[in-house]
Amino acid sequence: MVNRAINLILHGAFNYQKESCLLAARKRMDGYDIIGDIHGYASLLKQLLTEMGYKRMDGVWRHPKRKVIFIGDFINRGPEIRETILTVRAMVESGSALAIMGNHEYSSILYHVKDDNGTFMSRHIAGNRSQIQKTLTVFKNLDDEWQDHLKWMRTLPFFLDLGEIRVAHAYWNDSEIAKLKEYLPKGRLKKKFLREMHENRPDMSGIVYKLLKGLEYKTPKDLILKCNKGLSRKVFTLKWWENTDNQTFRKLYFGNKFILPDYHFPIELAPAYEPYLPNQPIVFFGHYCLPEGAEIVQQNICCIDSCVDTTGKLSAYRWSGEKVLSKENIVVAG
Repeated sequence: MVNRAINLILHGAFNYQKESCLLAARKRMDGYDIIGDIHGYASLLKQLLTEMGYKRMDGVWRHPKRKVIFIGDFINRGPEIRETILTVRAMVESGSALAIMGNHEYSSILYHVKDDNGTFMSRHIAGNRSQIQKTLTVFKNLDDEWQDHLKWMRTLPFFLDLGEIRVAHAYWNDSEIAKLKEYLPKGRLKKKFLREMHENRPDMSGIVYKLLKGLEYKTPKDLILKCNKGLSRKVFTLKWWENTDNQTFRKLYFGNKFILPDYHFPIELAPAYEPYLPNQPIVFFGHYCLPEGAEIVQQNICCIDSCVDTTGKLSAYRWSGEKVLSKENIVVAG
């Protein structure tokens, strides 16, 4: 009953009765362990799970009183991509973990789906291919298995709303997610649906893009912003939990590998969005590859991506029902 309720909630068939079932199930556990972007580093994942008291039983990592939430981006970059997918998928399918889709999984799906004109939705150009090349190489002689993994990835939700905590890969906005809940189908994302969304519903595909890549800001053509490297920056991601009033570009940008000038952010140029307030439910996200490691950016918001491919560290936040996040609950392997 609980597993069925979880599945329905994850894929958009949300209602209060099934949410109550899910919250009741959570109360029987000690909490959730939210793990950041793994990117094919299975050995670090296993080390992290071991440090948190998980044990491998019958081929699946389990904990007697806790459950993992994987925040997406399991594939690409690292040396153990296949082992990572097998580990994550086994945990999800056995019920010892939940998982959402990251931008790398979504890009891989679109890389294999053609639009109505017969063109791949993620074009097979150098930039896109270089991102997925390691994964494609790993599964070069395992095409059936790779196709099966792609089908499984299409069952992953874009976000989790578990009442007390929320999980998204890069962004959260209540009103936009409410619209997406009404639009998303139950179960696996069918290829026909993906084509329909990207070709005819830019409002919905735009929300998905933000969930996976964050709140991007594009400067007007006549605004020149040069970063600390002396390069003109036209696109960068913003702190979606902060208000733009009386802020500077340097204080508002987040997760970019450069430093913007400390110029005042003109209110006339500010993008329209609802800042995520400290009294709203806790949100965990990843994606931003923080070189200093996982960070609590607001008392109810934590970025758990410790940039494993650069730092050699993988992080998790051990949530046990607290209303205010604490850095003492961040566990790091590596």
